[in-house]
Amino acid sequence: MSVSVIDDEVSQSRGLQPRALIVTIYGLYAREVGGWLSVSSLIRLMGGLGVDEPAVRSSISRLKRRGILEAQRVDGVAGYALSEHAREILAEGDRRIFERPRADARDGWVMAVFSVPETERQRRHTLRSRLSWLGFGTVAAGVWIAPAHLEEETRDVLERYDLAPYVRLFRADFLGFGDLREQVRTWWDLEGLEKLYDEFATAQAPVLERWRRRRVADDGAAFADYVRTLTLWRRLPFLDPGLDQELLPRPWQGVRAADTFVAIQERLSDAARRHVAAETGR
Repeated sequence: MSVSVIDDEVSQSRGLQPRALIVTIYGLYAREVGGWLSVSSLIRLMGGLGVDEPAVRSSISRLKRRGILEAQRVDGVAGYALSEHAREILAEGDRRIFERPRADARDGWVMAVFSVPETERQRRHTLRSRLSWLGFGTVAAGVWIAPAHLEEETRDVLERYDLAPYVRLFRADFLGFGDLREQVRTWWDLEGLEKLYDEFATAQAPVLERWRRRRVADDGAAFADYVRTLTLWRRLPFLDPGLDQELLPRPWQGVRAADTFVAIQERLSDAARRHVAAETGR
């Protein structure tokens, strides 16, 4: 799940909005069965997350208006499928969320230098938003920087949103002056990011501990905890540029947060998938 209208509109709050949970369900499970879920199946699944039917239908309508879901009947059954645009975005984001790429400082940087006319102020806002969600930091006005491994993803996003004409991309090395570790603290809000990681790890540690003690499998409970965990987690990798560990504060709370997420995923993902199969018949 990637930098997109999905993340901007669905996951910007720290709370678990119903539409954020729906996007997580589609990202995890609907793509495995053609990208479609019946309305009745989605209502049942969301009921297991404590969301009532009116809230589900309202959230579906919003996601439809934003071009994320499309109404579609399958064998006469009403349901919703992911739009082609949403499929592309979700597929692109899988690597960032589940693989957690990390830079090597020796690989250098990618720099985005841009200028947007005053008459196109909204495009400027969109461009800055996209670069932020890609993990870029700010060197100066109109000059943004990211680890080199984000180059391909940056190209794809800029082209998808028709922002490429405003941007010039460069590959760069840091030659001086000053300490690079100190410089990255001015380019990114690492303190703020570390706080978000700490909040996630602290909130989810009891969930992990509960499942470590649990002996009896409960697929429905596993589904609920896994979907909530992933919904809380999935925006964080897009705020994290994936800097070389040597450039980060020590200890870096992102490590603890990632370990917590992976441990929950490993314990709950199979049981959660069984629950979805039982609820949807697919």
